[in-house]
Amino acid sequence: MEMQELQRLKNKFDIIGNDAGLNRALETAVAVAPTDLTVLITGESGVGKENIPQIIHQFSRRRTGKYLAVNCGAIPEGTINAELFGHEKGAFTGAIGERKGYFEEADGGTLFLDEIGELPKETQALLLRVLQNGEFMKVGSSKVEKTDVRVIAATNVNLSYAVATGKFREDLYYRLTGIQIRMPALRERNKDDIYLLFRKFTSDFSERYNLCKVNLTHDAISLLTAYRWPGNIRQLKNIAETVTALESRPVTPTSERVELGPAALMRYLPDEKDSMLPATTGPAPAGGGMSDSDKQMIIKAILDLKGEVDRLKSVVEAGGAPAMPATLPHYLGPQESEPEEQLPEPDTTSIPDGISIRKAGDELIERSLAKHGGKVKAAAAELGISERTIYRKLAEWKEKGKKI
Repeated sequence: MEMQELQRLKNKFDIIGNDAGLNRALETAVAVAPTDLTVLITGESGVGKENIPQIIHQFSRRRTGKYLAVNCGAIPEGTINAELFGHEKGAFTGAIGERKGYFEEADGGTLFLDEIGELPKETQALLLRVLQNGEFMKVGSSKVEKTDVRVIAATNVNLSYAVATGKFREDLYYRLTGIQIRMPALRERNKDDIYLLFRKFTSDFSERYNLCKVNLTHDAISLLTAYRWPGNIRQLKNIAETVTALESRPVTPTSERVELGPAALMRYLPDEKDSMLPATTGPAPAGGGMSDSDKQMIIKAILDLKGEVDRLKSVVEAGGAPAMPATLPHYLGPQESEPEEQLPEPDTTSIPDGISIRKAGDELIERSLAKHGGKVKAAAAELGISERTIYRKLAEWKEKGKKI
């Protein structure tokens, strides 16, 4: 698709972002729309999978027919067959009359089955029959009925794993996976998309309630885009609206915007478990502590610092002048091409006998921030830790009245 055509599509369906994975999903949806092929949409919860079936329906020959969306995971197992295929009067307790199911209601149109991985095995068999020949029977009836429905399914679970564990029918799996469209997680998308979405959500919320629009500082934007967003777009929207509601104020003739820094924004980013922290290359540790790689780097730095302390003390005790290294050791970050800054001459009369992990970590962060002129992003990159860790440390120092 041409970029202008793609942008018109996004505008029509209120889709924000320029990520290549997102664009590929939209282009695939438009390409398969004229056919009657079954489509399976995959992706984590909250990534916006519901937009794809609407696009397919609007660009298909069924656009004048009904479009129905069903959340399979929200219907009790005991009534799911009746909901999908209908029931006869007296088919079960409470069936006081005949009722059409979604497949009958959507005849000639499109039926979107969300969370299809939650269907019971019995219902999966009935669904397979509809997909193969358009036939179904209402609950309590022996009459075979026909329907002409385009089925689009979505799941946030690994269906191939569900097949391997016996929770999902293999034949239905292959019937559904002819065309797959994957919606990328928010953390996998272009980082600019995260701030674009945040601005969209805060702008819409502020206009709705006549509040000042929320702007973020550069450091706050870095914090926003570094966050892992386990709840994806749904979580981002909720937090953007919460931030606007609590941090903004009513619009006045002299005030239309408020600006937030990283310290204010950080209060709204959940930190219940490590999986909600910015993504790391290693596995998340249990118990909410720092990762093993961070611990190893801190320990290495402590040993290096302790060795330097011992060397300086031995020189001082021998009555000599300490020779300092020309550059700051690059303990935790990747090597950079530009020269590192010179260390000041230390006060060797106040060198402590020992150093704690906490104090060493604080000292490393202080040195890196000083070296990079207070730029959190650069310091985090050098130390190999997340920006959030440094912002948390800055907030802790601020509460203690410590000047950095």
